Amino acid sequence: MSAFLSVLSAALTVFVLWVIAAGARGALDPTKVPWSSTLPVLGGVEPKTHAWSRYHLRYYPMTLLLIAFEMEMMFMYPWAVVYVREGAKALGEMGMFLGILGIGILYAWREGALSWQ
Repeated sequence: MSAFLSVLSAALTVFVLWVIAAGARGALDPTKVPWSSTLPVLGGVEPKTHAWSRYHLRYYPMTLLLIAFEMEMMFMYPWAVVYVREGAKALGEMGMFLGILGIGILYAWREGALSWQ
């Protein structure tokens, strides 16, 4: 029980010292600037809208398609190394992968995910 109490007292001491150091840093920080000068607009005026409200919802499907193409390229680079060793089997596997990806792109096109209106 005494070992537990010594560990608990050490942890409590560290926590109290951490709280004191954080409070002293917050109170004595010379680089602290007033909140009004950190606003995202010039002149310190409060913004009327949130920054995320500027982005229209139609950009998100395009972003997901971009991520899909980036993931495709991430799989194709190591495939090039495997293709040298495996040959036609690796070519068939990559053909299936690209076929499934192509079906997904055709589906997105049919559903109108690629149109801007």
